[in-house]
Amino acid sequence: MGRLDGRVAIVTGAGRGIGAAVAEGLAVEGASVVVSDLGAGLDGEGVDEGPASEVAEHIRAAGGRAKADHTDVTDYAGAEDLIGTAVAEYGRLDILVNVAGILRDKMIFNMSQEDWSAVIDVHLNGTFNTTRHASSYWRANKGGEYRLINFTSGAGIYGAPSQPNYAAAKMGIIGLTMSCANSLRRYGVTANCVGPIATTRMTEGIGSGKALNQYEPSNKRMAPQNVVPPVLYLASAESGWINRRVLGAGNGKISLFANQTVERELVASTGIWDTETAFSEMEGAFRAAIEYPNPFDRPRE
Repeated sequence: MGRLDGRVAIVTGAGRGIGAAVAEGLAVEGASVVVSDLGAGLDGEGVDEGPASEVAEHIRAAGGRAKADHTDVTDYAGAEDLIGTAVAEYGRLDILVNVAGILRDKMIFNMSQEDWSAVIDVHLNGTFNTTRHASSYWRANKGGEYRLINFTSGAGIYGAPSQPNYAAAKMGIIGLTMSCANSLRRYGVTANCVGPIATTRMTEGIGSGKALNQYEPSNKRMAPQNVVPPVLYLASAESGWINRRVLGAGNGKISLFANQTVERELVASTGIWDTETAFSEMEGAFRAAIEYPNPFDRPRE
């Protein structure tokens, strides 16, 4: 008996790395999985049906249930068909895990509009496309224990200098997830984000021409499989109490991020601020409250 017996999941970006590990983990716990991956290169170019098909075959060979799918998540109509594939194949959809992504790294002053748009399209628009159609299905079939799990990144949370497009998309995914958490709860849906820490093709293979073996990473703590357990928990019927949160996963850690809160607040005695007072009060009250655990936050000397 698995913890996810009878549940049906779609995992995008499931042909390699973290997505593949998540798809396999879901299957081991008894879920039927649609393994969706276009098979594009790191930069989003090209198509290869091999990765998704190989992961699905790997699951089936181990006794699980899986169907390969090669949808381009940037295709709005294609994303609707993807949801339909899960329902047609397995009779329902309980879990959507959005992992699909690409990289086109440049500093902001060197980034082309094309590289900006391509990354936003796959990560943010792709997550919207699948979520839009899954949520429509869940709304029409309310009463289940449905789970939306979107992957974000520390690149957005902390602000990776050479990834402004990726960082923006990943922070946009958090905002989208928070909105979905508030709007879809009445239909039995919880929506949460996972920020992974793992060694994958995206973190090590860029520009090296080196294809990483997803099943035998050199550092087990940084293996994609080490991200999977909290994802499985979020995918389970047991996790209905957690909604609208961001979890960190990987490197032997599971973290709960604090949602945005007001740290300090100044209130004008008259209800209206004048510029001189605002300058003085902000300097005194806010500057002393700021610490710099993130090296990118530290002011230049």
